[in-house]
Amino acid sequence: MEFEVDVLAFGAHPDDVEIGCGGTIAQLTREGISVAVVDMTAGELGTRGTPSSRLEEAEVAREVLGVRFRENLHLPDGNLSPTEEAIYKTVVVIRKYRPKIVLMSPAFERHPDHEGLHSIVRKAMFLSGLNKFETIFNGKKQETWRIRKMFCYMQSYQFPVPSYFFVDITDAYDLKLKAIKCYTSQVFVEGKSSPDEPATRLSRPEFFEELEARARYFGTLVGCKYAEAFYSIEPIGLSSLSVLM
Repeated sequence: MEFEVDVLAFGAHPDDVEIGCGGTIAQLTREGISVAVVDMTAGELGTRGTPSSRLEEAEVAREVLGVRFRENLHLPDGNLSPTEEAIYKTVVVIRKYRPKIVLMSPAFERHPDHEGLHSIVRKAMFLSGLNKFETIFNGKKQETWRIRKMFCYMQSYQFPVPSYFFVDITDAYDLKLKAIKCYTSQVFVEGKSSPDEPATRLSRPEFFEELEARARYFGTLVGCKYAEAFYSIEPIGLSSLSVLM
């Protein structure tokens, strides 16, 4: 099976990618761009739901977004850090999917696991390009892979204003919401969410109002209805100013 994709998106928990950049991913797959998602944990410490329900929801969301591959590294929820195991597993998937662009959590975030994911991916991205750092996949030594196009999707905390850019997701906003609502154990979905589960920030009905308010605000900054925010780890070079026209 050919695993190579154009974009590889990392999330600390199932639903992080959908909430942070689901609209952008839906837009990419509509354009024929291949995308893979790697969740670092099964969210086993989550206040709501179970690891098995989260994995089932993640698969439904994968189909909604048109994502080609999705896998879970089953690292420890609540304790994501750049351990040898975490680094090795992450290098394996980077070399396996050989993406042109990597999406991930930012370095400074409300949830420590989001920060942990950032540290893991940054180190794994570097080691992935080193020939003497050997990894095995399907019984064979993997070839090195290095890119410099690493972008962070916005989560709880705002980015410093000069550092980020926006993606117009107006035409894919409905798919972003549909994918997020696959996680009925985590977010409020009328008639589907359990009222017996403990309340969380995501389980409030107002959560979707907050998502829309943020997407609309970002859209006003760049002249569209809805947008998602990203920042680039490395400098971005343009072949010509015409690509911005």
